[in-house]
Amino acid sequence: MNTYYIPLIVAAIVFISSLFSVRLGLSVAIIEITIGVIAGNLGMKTEEWMIYLANFGGIILTYLAGTEIDTKLFKEKFKESFIIGILSFLMPFILVFLYTFFVEHWSLNASLIGATALSTTSLAVVYSVLVETGLTKTRLGKLIMAATFVTDMGTALALSILFIKPTFYTLVFVIVSTLLIVFVYRFSLYLLRNKTMSNKVIEPEIKMIFLILMTFMYFAKLGDGHAILPAFILGLLMSKHFNEQRKTNVVGRKLRTVAYAMITPVFFIVGGMKISIPLIISALGIFVILFFVKIAAKFIGVLYFARKYIPNGSMYTTLLMSTGLTFGTISSMFGLQAGYINQVQYSVLVGVVVASAVIPTFIAQKWYKPLHSEDL
Repeated sequence: MNTYYIPLIVAAIVFISSLFSVRLGLSVAIIEITIGVIAGNLGMKTEEWMIYLANFGGIILTYLAGTEIDTKLFKEKFKESFIIGILSFLMPFILVFLYTFFVEHWSLNASLIGATALSTTSLAVVYSVLVETGLTKTRLGKLIMAATFVTDMGTALALSILFIKPTFYTLVFVIVSTLLIVFVYRFSLYLLRNKTMSNKVIEPEIKMIFLILMTFMYFAKLGDGHAILPAFILGLLMSKHFNEQRKTNVVGRKLRTVAYAMITPVFFIVGGMKISIPLIISALGIFVILFFVKIAAKFIGVLYFARKYIPNGSMYTTLLMSTGLTFGTISSMFGLQAGYINQVQYSVLVGVVVASAVIPTFIAQKWYKPLHSEDL
């Protein structure tokens, strides 16, 4: 069957989403996810190239988010970001597990998958929203990303400790990732500062970053892991280099332009296409309850300390910390492939994850967006 029309439709969705974003003043990620849901339920199917590009888009967003972390501020505000981030993970994990296991009578593994999937905060969504609102350079934005990193570290560790069965290739993935991170951290500044290599139309710096991230993805697949963690750590370590070169080097801006033009939109569109509305309707009650359990748990864990540490942006912070997407989808997909959850449970979980990426973000952007201020 001729499927050449699918890239055309994807390109149209990407363009239309950007127009709606400008017109409505909403994050383009919200619109791309929403249109993805509509397209998927109208019969559009994901192809292999879309899935790979979507996975790559999630890795790029994670890496870019890492480069925006102010390590100096993270050290100064470690207590604040750790408390907000760890409670943002623990409260949904505990409450979702208790509800699914004792009320819905899911199996132990299914309940643990549900708890892990709904404990996340989407670093990709948070970063995209902060970029679009111009808050990535503010102390507020940097603290939110630092807290999000702590939350996702909790989710990644939970998934690894509870379910991942280490193999020889898992060790290979860890070793290769560690060596790459150390090598790039020590020698990347040479490439960023080299006048012969930098600011060329062939963009060797961007190609180097793409190669490294794709290497992470390959060995992660080989070792049944995920490239998100090494990608974020690499971005975090390189943030110092990017901050030092911010005024004279445009690598970060170029990489963001390339990524946002087509790669990251596919990530959000495919995320929306994974939702089966008929299956969610068949289990609408648990879908609604799980959504409110997740959001309520995030508010319980985050709002008090956000008011204490970020009085000028506490509600905005809480709403963004309530989002989910990448790790939530990954956890749900892992549970489905491993046989821990069935197709209905999978659709409900991914539906809640995507809804949590759209609804809290919409509310935060529409009614609680703070002024561009350095004040915490």
